[in-house]
Amino acid sequence: MEARFIGESISVEWDKPPFLEKKPTCPDRFIWDSQTLEIVELLSEWRDYQRNGRMGMNMRPEHLRRARERGSWGVGRFYFRVRVADGRSFELYYDRAAISSDRRKGAWFLNQELL
Repeated sequence: MEARFIGESISVEWDKPPFLEKKPTCPDRFIWDSQTLEIVELLSEWRDYQRNGRMGMNMRPEHLRRARERGSWGVGRFYFRVRVADGRSFELYYDRAAISSDRRKGAWFLNQELL
């Protein structure tokens, strides 16, 4: 499958927001390049709780194993491959990492368009 890398920050919306902000469900729509794109189909989803760099070395092995399965504060990404109303497909993700001390909720990104 071919893809066109985008890598831009986006805003997302739900008809019914997820119960836990740091463990989101697939959004109903996203806003990119001043367009609101309605998600009509969830194609696939997965989570990546990998701790990279120094973060991967600051835990005991038994805690690291558990963190890879369930995640830990500020670590991990939730990926969603979706189809939008005009038929295009995209991969977006929520990054749980805090952006700054006053923006601790993480951020959404449009990773790529699937061609």
